[in-house]
Amino acid sequence: MKIRVIAIAAVGAMAVVATPVRAGGSMSDMNMGDMKMSAPDTALTDAEVERIDAAHGMVTLKHGALENVGMAPMTMAFKTGDPAMIESLHVGDKVKVRVERVNGELTIVKLEKR
Repeated sequence: MKIRVIAIAAVGAMAVVATPVRAGGSMSDMNMGDMKMSAPDTALTDAEVERIDAAHGMVTLKHGALENVGMAPMTMAFKTGDPAMIESLHVGDKVKVRVERVNGELTIVKLEKR
């Protein structure tokens, strides 16, 4: 009986020691040194501006694979999430973009000139 009680106590103690502890707050202020982390859901894709339709807030891009929306490389027109994105764009500009589904429509949510 003593051995059984000791075994049960040992198993219970291991469960307490092995229980993960969750930190409160966010990790945004965590110092990671020189380590750079890239979340795949925020990756930017290389593209080239083929056409600009400022009146409708549309940009036609020849783009690489847009993995987050399951799209192969192609040329396609996209709505811009913010009309200000296209103010400084010109046909032929090399850009990096993030496209997401916004209200069911493929939309450029981030655009950076290269």
